[in-house]
Amino acid sequence: MKKLLAAMLLATAAPALAAPSDDLARVIDDHWAWWLATNPEQATALGERRYDDKISDVSLAEADRQAAAAQGFLKRLNAVPDSGLSTAERVNKAILARLLSEQVEANGFGARQVLFTSYYSWHQGFASLAENVPLRTRADFDSYLARLAQYPALNREAMRITRAGVAAGYAQPCVAIGGIEKSITGVITASPEDSRFYAPFKGERPGDISAADWAAMQARARTLVTDVLNPEYRAFHEYFVKEYLPKCRQSVGASALPDGAAWYAFRVRQMTTTNLSPEEIHQIGLREVARIRAEMDAAATQAGFASRAAFIAALKSDPRYFAKTPEELLAAAALEAKRHDGLLPRYFSRLPRLPYGIRAIPAETAEGTTTAYYGPGAPPAGIAGTYFVNTSKLPQRPLWELPALTAHEAVPGHHLQIALQQELELPSFRKYAAGFTAYVEGWALYTERLGIEMGLYDTPEKTMGRLSYEMWRACRLVVDTGLHAKGWSKARAVAFMKDNTALTDANIDAEVNRYISWPGQALGYKMGELKIRALRARAEAALGTKFDLRAFHDVVLGQGAVPLDVLEAQVDAWIATQK
Repeated sequence: MKKLLAAMLLATAAPALAAPSDDLARVIDDHWAWWLATNPEQATALGERRYDDKISDVSLAEADRQAAAAQGFLKRLNAVPDSGLSTAERVNKAILARLLSEQVEANGFGARQVLFTSYYSWHQGFASLAENVPLRTRADFDSYLARLAQYPALNREAMRITRAGVAAGYAQPCVAIGGIEKSITGVITASPEDSRFYAPFKGERPGDISAADWAAMQARARTLVTDVLNPEYRAFHEYFVKEYLPKCRQSVGASALPDGAAWYAFRVRQMTTTNLSPEEIHQIGLREVARIRAEMDAAATQAGFASRAAFIAALKSDPRYFAKTPEELLAAAALEAKRHDGLLPRYFSRLPRLPYGIRAIPAETAEGTTTAYYGPGAPPAGIAGTYFVNTSKLPQRPLWELPALTAHEAVPGHHLQIALQQELELPSFRKYAAGFTAYVEGWALYTERLGIEMGLYDTPEKTMGRLSYEMWRACRLVVDTGLHAKGWSKARAVAFMKDNTALTDANIDAEVNRYISWPGQALGYKMGELKIRALRARAEAALGTKFDLRAFHDVVLGQGAVPLDVLEAQVDAWIATQK
């Protein structure tokens, strides 16, 4: 009896072993708290206000600290046994482990010293600060002003890293960075009131700020623009023109960089969430190009043209198909977007609550960037999603592209998917930090094709626009791998795009520059779309008359962005339950 009592007391005194699900939850919670601390601007947008006085640290020392922390989280994750986890918990664990391992691996390449592309840069990212944080209260504006004052440290550290990167052989190719100077000088304004940084102070005064304090804040903003921000942008411009451009890289492909072949192979795996080699993806691209080209030939014949080239030439030269003013293009895009909005309930049973708006791409970047893009919203901060439309070079922006473009960038593409993801009952890291390119862009490209069923392409011109856009993404598989793994020149890439798509010269040049300066990213689109289409075909074949398109879309969208193998497992499980 004494032994039994002693054993009972010992069992009571000893701490209970934590269940695997509890261990996993702690790792996920700790990781999210760390992620918010290392991404202070995003933290503010998501309602975490402890870091409102900070901006992101771009230093390589911080990158090393973050990689070490990621390795620590990965070790903790690997110690959690799968045997005690639910299916959903295993998915959470696998996705977080993938994100962490990719972060560690990416930090090991010297290419981390390349801090800008033709598509993104630190100076433009900072110039968009007001669009990505809440600005409704005194605390919001105090935080905003405090962050503006910290730009010199960010800018100088970024330039220091870039100088070191150039010295180590990591410079962007000369042929891909024309026009970046304008993206720098375009932020500088003669009058501080005209600055993008000052724009929030032109609006209505928040109710918790007195008139006198508001005037003082406006004066502080003008001083920051004139005495702090403009000088830093001038300093970067001077460095870029006098130091960087003379040392830009004459080679084009990533394979020419130190460890370039290994880095590009990593980028291919990361952007496609597959284990395919660059050569395998190149061949997939060639097959897709041949298939779509045949469809374009058939569309031209049906439209009454002798050839695809003749139809495209007519489309590019007819002034009826081009807006005369930026306002006209924005109005056409807005009307197209509302048309899509009205069709959504037929194809989706769950729609997001967050709306989206339409804006022109900032003038200083418009001429060198893509034809449109999407900016995610932040519900906790009261920020809507934004469909950004390029209103520069209007003779290069045909209206017959708008249905496919709007489907991709707004709805049912990026806005629908990303806004829904932000509302799902998922761990925060999956809602806000897991943006697998192959899934996100693959979904958006899939919705362009869904537009056929939605009746978006009701003229031969719009049909050719959709086919041209699909061809554009197929060409990416060929061109990106050609440039970075097969020794292609920019001229060869441009010629391939011109021969196969209906894109205008300006769009082709901007796109090829993007592929050159941002290796691998463009591969995710077509690879993701092909997987989603294949999964839909599998479901239709397996379920027959029981197949429900709205239910299929809900399944694909129901877990947010995931690697393609995880998506496949989710769809297969749904098919099994339906059968």
